[in-house]
Amino acid sequence: MESQRHFVLVHGACHGAWCWYKVATLLKSAGHQVTALDMAASGVHPKRVDELQSISDYFEPLMKFMESLLPEERVILVGHSMGGLSISVAMERFPEKISSAVFATAFMPGPDLSFTATREEHGRRVGSIMDLQYMFDNGLNNPPTSGLIGPDCMSTQLYQLSPTKDLTLAMLLLRPHPLFSDEATQEKVGVTKEKYGSIPRAYIVCDEDNIIKEDFQRWMIENNPPDEVMAVPGSDHMLMFSKPQETCSCLLEIAKKYF
Repeated sequence: MESQRHFVLVHGACHGAWCWYKVATLLKSAGHQVTALDMAASGVHPKRVDELQSISDYFEPLMKFMESLLPEERVILVGHSMGGLSISVAMERFPEKISSAVFATAFMPGPDLSFTATREEHGRRVGSIMDLQYMFDNGLNNPPTSGLIGPDCMSTQLYQLSPTKDLTLAMLLLRPHPLFSDEATQEKVGVTKEKYGSIPRAYIVCDEDNIIKEDFQRWMIENNPPDEVMAVPGSDHMLMFSKPQETCSCLLEIAKKYF
C-alpha cells in the first residue's frame, strides 16, 4: 500500500474550497489526507471582500495553515487558476514544508517570470473577461476594488464542458474576488530560485480552457519550466468538475514521483 500523502487544494478567483469536492473525495478514497482551503472572503470564510486591505490578507488562510504544520510534515500544494499565486507565495515562505507543487491550468510566476509579465501576456492572448462585474467602494472614478465573474463568462469560458449541475452550484456560491494593482500584487508574489525554485513543480495543461488558454499555459511553461508537464485532454477551465477522475490521476502520479 502506498504511503499516505497530504494534498492541500487551493481554489481560484471567486471560488472556494467547495469546488474541490469531487477531487477531494477521490483522493480521500485513495487513502490520502486532503485539506481544501477557503482563501479570505471566499467560500465560507467569514471576512468580507471589503475588509481585505492587501493581497496578503487574501492569502492569509493558506499561510496560517502552513504555519500550523508540524516540523516534519510536508504537503503537496495544488493551485487552480489564480490559486497559482497563492501557492507560489507559500512555496517562497515555506519551502521546507512542501514536497511538490502542482499548477492546474494556473497562473505560474517564477524567479525570472514576474506576475506582471504573466498578466500582460494573458491580456494579449486572451483579453478581458467578457462580463466581469466590477465593484467600487469609493465611487466610479476610482479603480474597482473587487470583481465577480458573470453568468455568460461562467457558462462559455469556465464551465462550458462541465456538468450543468456544477455550474448551477457555482452560480449559487461565487463571491467577489479582491482586485489589487499589478504592482502591489507583484510585491507580494515575488519568488526566488533558492526557495520557490527548490520545490519540484508540475503543470497540468487543459486544452479546452477558454479563460487561461492552452497557448498561454504553454507560454508560462516555456518561460518558467516546471519539472513535469501533464495534460487533462478535453477539459475546460474547471478541470475538477469536467474531468475529476483524470485530475485525480494526475495528482496521484505527481505525488508518487515527487515526495
